[in-house]
Amino acid sequence: MKKAPAVELSFTEFKQQVLQDYQIAVLSRSCSLLGRREVLSGKGKFGIFGDGKELPQIVINRFFEKGDYRAGYYRDQTFLMGQGLLKPEHIFSALYAHLDEVHEPMSSGRQMAGHFMTHNVDKELNWVNQTQQYNHTSDISPTGGQMPRLIGLAQASKIYRELSIPKSDFFSRDGNEIAWGTIGNASTSEGLFLEAINAAGVLQIPMVISVWDDDYGISVHNKDHTTKESISEALRGFQMDMDNKGLQIYTVRGWNYPELVDTYEEAAHLAREQHIPVLVHVIELTQPTGHSTSGSHERYKSQERLAWEVEYDCNTQFRQWILQEQLATEDELVKIEKEADKSVKAARRQAWNDYLTPVQSQQKALEKLLEQMLAQTQNDIQLQQLRIELRDVLELSYKTILSTARKALFLGQAYPQCNLEPLKKFKAEQEAHLQEKVSTKLYSASPKECQQTLAPKYSESTETVDGRIILRDNFRALLNKYPQLLIFGEDCGMIGDVNQGLEGLQKSFGPLRVADTGIREATIIGQGIGMAYRGLRPIAEIQYLDYILYAIHTLSDDLASLFYRTDGKQVAPLIIRTRGHRLEGIWHSGSPMGGLLGLLRGIYILVPRNMTQAAGFYNSLLEMKQAAIVVESLNGYRLKEDLPQNLGEYKTPIGVIECVRPGTDITLISYGSTLRLVEEAAHWLDKKGISVEVIDIQSLIPFDIAGDLRRHIEQTNRLLIVDEDVPGGASAYILQQLLEKQNIYELLDSPPVLLSAKSHRPAYGSDGDYMSKPQVDDIIEKVYQIMHEANPEKFPHH
Repeated sequence: MKKAPAVELSFTEFKQQVLQDYQIAVLSRSCSLLGRREVLSGKGKFGIFGDGKELPQIVINRFFEKGDYRAGYYRDQTFLMGQGLLKPEHIFSALYAHLDEVHEPMSSGRQMAGHFMTHNVDKELNWVNQTQQYNHTSDISPTGGQMPRLIGLAQASKIYRELSIPKSDFFSRDGNEIAWGTIGNASTSEGLFLEAINAAGVLQIPMVISVWDDDYGISVHNKDHTTKESISEALRGFQMDMDNKGLQIYTVRGWNYPELVDTYEEAAHLAREQHIPVLVHVIELTQPTGHSTSGSHERYKSQERLAWEVEYDCNTQFRQWILQEQLATEDELVKIEKEADKSVKAARRQAWNDYLTPVQSQQKALEKLLEQMLAQTQNDIQLQQLRIELRDVLELSYKTILSTARKALFLGQAYPQCNLEPLKKFKAEQEAHLQEKVSTKLYSASPKECQQTLAPKYSESTETVDGRIILRDNFRALLNKYPQLLIFGEDCGMIGDVNQGLEGLQKSFGPLRVADTGIREATIIGQGIGMAYRGLRPIAEIQYLDYILYAIHTLSDDLASLFYRTDGKQVAPLIIRTRGHRLEGIWHSGSPMGGLLGLLRGIYILVPRNMTQAAGFYNSLLEMKQAAIVVESLNGYRLKEDLPQNLGEYKTPIGVIECVRPGTDITLISYGSTLRLVEEAAHWLDKKGISVEVIDIQSLIPFDIAGDLRRHIEQTNRLLIVDEDVPGGASAYILQQLLEKQNIYELLDSPPVLLSAKSHRPAYGSDGDYMSKPQVDDIIEKVYQIMHEANPEKFPHH
């Protein structure tokens, strides 16, 4: 494909563009310098800024088109300022953690400053037209964490170019979008970076990753970070050539404006037109204020280095180049600089006033309430002290107000004559206000969406098949129903996955829709996140549940927090398919559920006991915009099940329990493969006259939305939770949900009992498994012990 001719500019137009670039550079720098002072003065908790990186970002913006995407990190403020998406007031509002989205549109105070985003859905969770805007996927603090997502954002362009997908005009213009990434030089040492670079070279996707290299990573020099002290040199084996695909790699000085323009023009052409991934190593950058407000770079840089940074600061060099090329006079540049400083200072004042005014209003209201209490408590000394501290507080916040109100209520309880109702009302209003601001929008799906159900249909001639056949045929129905559906992972394509749940589907739908990947779990998830963000519906397979640990940082730091950290403004409804439970051996035992429950709040965790349930979960999830993990029962693929007639249509409700066996003596709760053991044990116990109720919880997150378990436990008054996770894992989570949210304690005639695996991982082989995980015999004995303690005469021990 030929390179598009450059747009010719007149000298006047070129001069105007350069001066606009300079104005943005000095405006951004002024925000960084004043922002640092605000943090050091105590008005902000922490600050990290984009100083020293302004010029390359300004140049990239010449080639960053509407419809493009950025997956960057916390030094990209100049990017968004140049695109008109970030105002100085927004930067300071983020420093103050302003909880109002009007003033802090990037995260509504949920993230620290320097983390940026744009909407990909509206308030009703309808997709916005991403081709009509500059797209910034929400930044995260973990270094290198943006890299997996970048792969998916770029791969989506490839998918849209090569597949004809109806109604895709909101997400792509024939795959002409670039995914722009940014990362610091030190973070290229992270495994996520190297895994992503390899994936990009294999996939050949339109990605341009810029490495900002200022010679240090926090206080550590490049020599301690990177082989050859240069990531571009270290990656030379990835360089494409005449005979091999790979990456195009450029090195450019970050203070040289003409070099940057030429480099990024060529990089953008290769990525946009030819879908060749590009790495631009931007060297000789500086950090004028050091890494962040947590320390000073004067402590670890030599005087020679500091002097060099002053001289080769990108803004300084840009200024000199403008004067040298006679594009502006000294007076013109001074005027630009003064106006920038003035506007930033005004923005700082406005942002602080906007933050402080509503808090001060509540401060005054609380002071009045405290005055009333003092009159009713004979001027209690401790209440007087609270009022003084509230009036004289140096760093006023809602925390101060609410904490003062709670302490005042505590003190007021000693005075029966004191009317505490006004203060209680004030406290409740403040708590409700703050909870709404900081504790909502963790999940994008609503309870109503989750509980929708459509039962599988069967006929008299229903065929009984292996469970894998139900999955396979259901996936086939879904691939026909949803042209934007993609399934990929290790062994998914040619052989149809290790358990044949995708058998023959690649042949039917092609290698883009049912695809094999390399062994690289983090970027498999990243592919899914990026493509889901762009309107595709990916199902990313992690071959075994144990291997999900290789992607846990991407799942936890990026996907699980996405809807929350953007205050509901971004979604990536990725479905992760995996399999686990009841396999033998340390590395394939498949039960790290407690770890997932602790780390993946924000993602649904669904644990079907059979393949009919699992298929119904996929059908349900594809009708909502919620990320989820479906853990298929590893030993269930060859078990016989009836084949539903309405494949691709019936829905397993999410967050809804199912009673699979009624009983009156004790309630047994479990899920997944272990539930079959519970059912078998129940049959044995029935022979001893023990009536066992068996409950399949079906999903760990969300957990029993309607609170139906309480009704069941109320009938038996005894509870055993059976799980093959370690002690204190998923079983403890289930009990916590029942005790704290459903208040079952008052219903129990016997203490609740948890039966879990041993603390170690299961040893290999049947004997090791038998002694490591709960077995049918363990369940029988545990239930009998509970019943013996309740009625020793009827259930004696011999």
